[in-house]
Amino acid sequence: MRVLHYLALIWLVLLASLTFSAPWLPLASFEEMDFFNEAQFPNESNWLGTDGMGRDMLSRVVHGAQVSLAVAITSPLIGLLVGGGLGLLAGYFRGWLEQLALVIMDTMLAFPALIFALLAVTYLGPSLVNVILVMGVLSIPAFARVVRGQVLLIVNLEYVTAAKALGVNHSQILMRHVIPNIFPAVASFFLTVMATMVVAEGALGFLGLSVPPPQPSWGSMIAEGREYLEDAPHISVIPSMAIFLTLLSLNLIKEKQET
Repeated sequence: MRVLHYLALIWLVLLASLTFSAPWLPLASFEEMDFFNEAQFPNESNWLGTDGMGRDMLSRVVHGAQVSLAVAITSPLIGLLVGGGLGLLAGYFRGWLEQLALVIMDTMLAFPALIFALLAVTYLGPSLVNVILVMGVLSIPAFARVVRGQVLLIVNLEYVTAAKALGVNHSQILMRHVIPNIFPAVASFFLTVMATMVVAEGALGFLGLSVPPPQPSWGSMIAEGREYLEDAPHISVIPSMAIFLTLLSLNLIKEKQET
């Protein structure tokens, strides 16, 4: 299992490195079409082959990773900052603030997430910023509940009670005693949400509701390869494998972090 954890870390580091260095790498243009080289299998000129319009698959997978990683990192950060902050205050101060937070979270959770995402992205228009915002909003109630639950486990422990009795102010208690102790659980949940966001962005991309063309996303690449499944399955299989390896790696890192 340790080998798998190392391999997972290597994949994520490699993916992040390729994503951030893509503009400076000697990659073919992800939007340059070559109609004399359509749906080619991997070869010396195109290491991952070409898609149905003759575009280089390696370049499109790397640039598609920019979209997936942007959503996977930024959207959970929105949920953590907004939902986590709300859950932290609700779990610590309790009372009317907790009741208000629970009503807001229950209301948000009552609306089907997929329908909300489809409606919101359709109304706002497909773009990376809109996808990030919509996915971030959807992650708010989950982070609020997880953080609140962790805070409730901490606030009644002896050292927190002692700090309150000694007159330590609330901000110091939160920063010194509560947040450091809930961090491992929240970090583990953050990795889970990251994996969920990769899948969600892929689903929106498959439906044509992620980034607009010619910018590639893994989901849109899978959708584009549907009509070539018999003659050139690599067009859909390669971005599918990228999603699979990313999800597997995140789950393995999460498992390692929990042990």
